[in-house]
Amino acid sequence: MKNNLDFYPTVLTIAGSDTCGGAGIQADLRTFSAFGVYGYSIITALTAQNHNTITEAFPTPKDILSKQLDAIIDFYNISTIKTGMLVNFDILNLVYQKLKDKKVNLIVDPVMISTSGSELLDKQAIEFLQDKFLHLATWITPNIPEAEVLIGEKIQTQDDIIQATKLISSKWDCNTVIKGGHLKNLGDTITDIVCYNKKIYSLETPVIKDTQAGHGTGCTFASALAASFAINMKALDALSSAKSFVYGSLAEAVILKDNVEAMYPPENAYKAKIKEL
Repeated sequence: MKNNLDFYPTVLTIAGSDTCGGAGIQADLRTFSAFGVYGYSIITALTAQNHNTITEAFPTPKDILSKQLDAIIDFYNISTIKTGMLVNFDILNLVYQKLKDKKVNLIVDPVMISTSGSELLDKQAIEFLQDKFLHLATWITPNIPEAEVLIGEKIQTQDDIIQATKLISSKWDCNTVIKGGHLKNLGDTITDIVCYNKKIYSLETPVIKDTQAGHGTGCTFASALAASFAINMKALDALSSAKSFVYGSLAEAVILKDNVEAMYPPENAYKAKIKEL
């Protein structure tokens, strides 16, 4: 046995496949492995993409997706689930129906807008996400553009992020992390804002300047948070662990070709700063 627990820690990821390996299912499983967690995976879409562009996204047919879900959640005792790209209304609704009666720690990365600014969910899907799906979440981890969609307001300052985090946590009765990387005039730190048990925290790491390895940061953070919970970390430690892992993965990015870098699990230890505001 590789651990002293009765069963090895596990996490299920429900997300799209990324052909370049930087985000989606591939990033999730790589992150789980780095944390010593066994990953189950359900693929919601096949994509054709590289580190510069997405040229196609093909949703998984509903009958196949339903069989994937049944094969995993009806067979294994899963306590932690992370969702990523859920593609469209039909897939969102199907996943919702399969999970709505399950008691799990559900980390929802509400993938609606890519780092390049592309819209990844249509209006009907976003409305269902807001009206139904997010009510299942234990944690919601949007970036700033996604948080703006969820609350219907622009976010331009750290005070705006704090108010948005409170609003999301209140509206969906959950804990929230809004990732601050899209904020203009970052200075020397990237600060995420957390609402946990109705208390507000800042979560900080230094800015890594001139990096080209930003693809997949959101997926990696959410999957690192899920993995941290799977190995029984307390919430504040799990948040610091996830943020540190993203920072380390950027700091120790690998070079794939000229002008193309990718995040990769770090060999060294890093420590994000977390404090109550």
